[in-house]
Amino acid sequence: MGLSTHVLDTMHGCPAAGMQAALYTRQGEQATLVKRFTLNADGRNPDGPLYDHASLRVGTYRLVFDVKSYFAARGVVLPEPAFLDRVAIDFGVADPTQHYHVPLLVSPWSYSTYRGS
Repeated sequence: MGLSTHVLDTMHGCPAAGMQAALYTRQGEQATLVKRFTLNADGRNPDGPLYDHASLRVGTYRLVFDVKSYFAARGVVLPEPAFLDRVAIDFGVADPTQHYHVPLLVSPWSYSTYRGS
């Protein structure tokens, strides 16, 4: 299946529909933008996997989620500066024949991630 992501808004108990996100490839400290996308009603990339099985390569990647703008748009009163602005998740793909799913559980005050299935 390749690479996918899913974001859940733990403050409101729902998918993070409308959140802006971006995928980058990484070479050392340099990150190259692959694609920007807006999460759909289910909190996922509307185009399906970010990489299909045939396109995913061994390497390091970065997913960046615009948490501050998402919660502000939902009417959450945030301090300035907000505790969380953008959440960046750097991760590696060692075996591109496997599926890599990168979920994000997020509120204005915390987040967690893991390698999902």
